[in-house]
Amino acid sequence: MTKKKYIMALDQGTTSSRAILFDELGQVAAVAQKDFEQKFPKSGWVEHDPKEIWSSQISVAAEALSKINATAASIAAIGITNQRETTIVWDKNTGKPIYNAIVWQDRRTSAYCNELKKKGLQEMINSKTGLVIDAYFSATKIKWILDHVDGARERANNGELCFGTVDSWLIWNLTTGNTHVTDVTNAARTMLFNIHDLAWDEDLLQLFDIPKAILPEVKSSSEVYGETAGDLFAQKIPIAGIAGDQQAALFGQMCTEKGMIKTTYGTGCFLVMNTGNEAVTSKNQLLTTIGWQIGDQVTYALEGSVFIGGAAVQWLRDKIELFPHAQATEKLAMSLKDNDGVYFVPALSGLGAPHWDQDARGAFFGITRGTTIAHLTRATLEAIAYQVHDVLKAMEGDSGEKTQEMRVDGGAAANAFLMQFQADLIDAKVDRPKMIESTALGAAYLAGLAVGFWNSIDEIKELRESEKIFEPAANTKEIKKYLKFWNKAVERSKAWVEDDEDDE
Repeated sequence: MTKKKYIMALDQGTTSSRAILFDELGQVAAVAQKDFEQKFPKSGWVEHDPKEIWSSQISVAAEALSKINATAASIAAIGITNQRETTIVWDKNTGKPIYNAIVWQDRRTSAYCNELKKKGLQEMINSKTGLVIDAYFSATKIKWILDHVDGARERANNGELCFGTVDSWLIWNLTTGNTHVTDVTNAARTMLFNIHDLAWDEDLLQLFDIPKAILPEVKSSSEVYGETAGDLFAQKIPIAGIAGDQQAALFGQMCTEKGMIKTTYGTGCFLVMNTGNEAVTSKNQLLTTIGWQIGDQVTYALEGSVFIGGAAVQWLRDKIELFPHAQATEKLAMSLKDNDGVYFVPALSGLGAPHWDQDARGAFFGITRGTTIAHLTRATLEAIAYQVHDVLKAMEGDSGEKTQEMRVDGGAAANAFLMQFQADLIDAKVDRPKMIESTALGAAYLAGLAVGFWNSIDEIKELRESEKIFEPAANTKEIKKYLKFWNKAVERSKAWVEDDEDDE
């Protein structure tokens, strides 16, 4: 009897590293997870220790294998998905980082980004990369490291350093320095990559003063990049799939046709729409990005982010102490027949797409003496759905596609009230899958396709099962009224902080 085979997904996130083993049916056979330290050296700065990212990731890989008494011989391939934009620079000869990883959340280069905007560079950068100028992306982080670490720029110019997003760093270590690669989805988030030419852009490298020699080679999202070094596992394992976390979730949800969309309900909410082989330019400040590349076929996507999603529920639980655990919100919201005119704008860190107002602040509206904890809770859940609705409508405007169905994952997708209200608001089906590990699953699928573990996307589509489909069921007139008051509330929360006020 042949020994059972698995695909190992390494899911390297912002707060933890996970390893998940998937079988040929796309089911989880084993999972291991380890948190690691978040470093905040100054206000607005967020860093990780790259060595801890690596050690936590390799330890959970070993732990996942041991949980089912599997060996390296049982692993057909490794797929990697990762926190995006996080920037690491290391010594090519020793493999040692020259500085901590600067995390995607880090804002230290915001002032420099504002200078670039003042110089009128937004249109040029957007036309090449699909991105807005922001400290979020990797380019300004690389420049900061080269400018602030002693001798770094000279060493970079001499070809002695390597830059990588987290996927590149993991693969470098897995192959003990033999392979310096990334994939198109991660390259597309650096603000250095031309998403139309599929190449590092000479104009952008010159603008940010970054030598091309430090950059990884850009590959597709599904191919064999290299093998693990012999001393890491008992035998070599092919590394065969890479995708940034939101793109991996899009693929894991099998949103493989143009117009298909997934929303991940986490701390924030990430909406990603498949736009097929066309890079759709957004008129609503959404991001144009690459969904994945398999063979020569590139799939593009539109992405929009809601800053405060599940974080609003965490805020009510931990800071306002309205309820002891997030699961209580569903029952509280469902205890009411309607919202009784109470609305919450969760602009706890400004408003993102499509409003883009950093000076907006959070506010409850419509409170009366009859307002209860249940009303405040329901208003908060509804606010998550309203924000997703607003980004989705912006996406539909950009793509010209009307949404028929939205596939969902992430922690808050477990909330039945929220999912039903979302279906009602967007007037489309909301499809919650049985397999909620969409991000890791996407990385596993990409790796499995590259080594023949699965033969085709069509074969993988057959594996996806819905746990529940929420059908729109609300009265259209009622929804129009809800949206009217939501929009009214949003307008009143905007520009709350004035220019001459110190908001810090």
